[in-house]
Amino acid sequence: MRQKLLESFRFALEATHPYHLTRQALPQTPPTHVLALGKAAFPMLKAVSDAYGRVPGLGVTRYGHLEPGVHLPGIELLEAGHPVPDEQSLLAGERVLEFVGRLHPSDHLLVLISGGGSALVSAPWGVSSEEKQALSRALLASGADIREVNAVRKHLSRLKGGRLAAATRARVSSLLLSDVPGDDPSVIASGPTVPDPSTFAQALEVLERYGIESPARGHLERGARGELPETPKPGDPLFARVENRLIGAARHLLAAARAYWEGQGYPVLTLCDRFVGEARELARFHAAMVQSIREAGQPVAPPVVLLSGGEAGVTVRGLGKGGRNQEFLLWLAYCLDEGGVWAMACDSDGIDGNTEAAGAVIHPELLHGSRRLEAKERLANNDAYGFFKAHGGLVISGPTQNNLNDYRVIVVE
Repeated sequence: MRQKLLESFRFALEATHPYHLTRQALPQTPPTHVLALGKAAFPMLKAVSDAYGRVPGLGVTRYGHLEPGVHLPGIELLEAGHPVPDEQSLLAGERVLEFVGRLHPSDHLLVLISGGGSALVSAPWGVSSEEKQALSRALLASGADIREVNAVRKHLSRLKGGRLAAATRARVSSLLLSDVPGDDPSVIASGPTVPDPSTFAQALEVLERYGIESPARGHLERGARGELPETPKPGDPLFARVENRLIGAARHLLAAARAYWEGQGYPVLTLCDRFVGEARELARFHAAMVQSIREAGQPVAPPVVLLSGGEAGVTVRGLGKGGRNQEFLLWLAYCLDEGGVWAMACDSDGIDGNTEAAGAVIHPELLHGSRRLEAKERLANNDAYGFFKAHGGLVISGPTQNNLNDYRVIVVE
C-alpha cells in the first residue's frame, strides 16, 4: 500500500506539472518579455522558451529549484530564500522593479506566477529588510492563514498587492498556479498583478489578532490613517491593461489523484480541495470521517479512498521540527487510536515546513505499544518530523517544481 500511495503522489504531480499547464495556456502570439516568480518559475519559463524560442526574461525561484545545466536563451535566472526572504530576495526585488520599469506601452509582458513568490521577491516599504524578516517568521509561527499573512505583506511592499502591475507601462498577461485554498488570485504570491481588496487597517488587525509586535506597526498605522497610498484596488484603471488567468490549482491535483485510484479499482470520495485550519483539527475531522465510514457506512461504505487538499496551519508552541503535513498525519494516527489506516500527506512542492521531507506515510500499526505515548509527547513539542525520522514513514521527494498545495489521501478498508 505504501507503494501505491507514493505512486499516486507521483502520478498527480506529473499530470499537473507546471511545464504542461503553462505550455497549454500560452498565448498564440509571443510576448515581448517574460517574468516568472515562484517555486515553479523554472518549468514555466522552460515552457515559454520551448514554445517561442528566445524571449527576453527574468525568473526568480527558490534555491535548488533550477535544473542544472539547462540554459534558457535570453532569460536571467535568480535564486532566493523561502519561506523567509533573504538578501538574494532583496536583490531579486530590485532587479524585478528595474526589469519591468523600463518596458514601454507597446510591450507585452507575460508574468508567470506560482506560490512562494511573496518571499522570493522582496521590495520592503516602510520597514527594513531585517524587520520584515523578523515579522515573516512571527507570522509563519503564529497560526495566521495565508490570506492574513499576505494582507500584511502587501502593505509592506513595493511589488505585492497589484504594485508590480503599477510599476510597468507594458500590457500584462499573467498565468497563475495556485497554492492557496480557494484560489483567490489576489492571494497567490501576494497578488503582484492583481487588484488588492485588503487594507492597511486589515493588515494592522492581523498583528493585533495574533499579538505580534513589530516596528511595521508604525507604517501600518500611518496607512490606516490615510497618510500613505493604498494598494491598487478593484476598479483601478490600471487593470484595464492587465489580464490574470488561473491555469492550475489543488482541484486539478486531486482530479489526477482520483484518476489514479479509480484506475487501481478503488471508489474515491474527494472531500474538499480547500481545507484550512489547524493541522490537529483537520486530523480530528478526517479521523471522525473514517470512524463514521467504518461504523455506519456514512457518507459512504468502505472500502474507499478519501482525498483532500488545501493548507493546514500549525500554531508553533514547541521546539520540535516538522511540517504541517507530518503534524496532520501524526495527529490522525493518534486520533484513530487502535483503528489506524494507511494514509499519506505531502506538500506538492516537495518541502513540508522546515524539513527536507515532502510529508509522510502512516500505516495501521504505527502507534501500537509505547509509540502512542511517544507520539503524544512529540506532538506537544511540534516534533512530528522527529517521530517519523525515528520510526520510518518520511517521504523524501526533493523539490518537485510543482506547487499546488497539499495532497492528502486516506485508504479506508
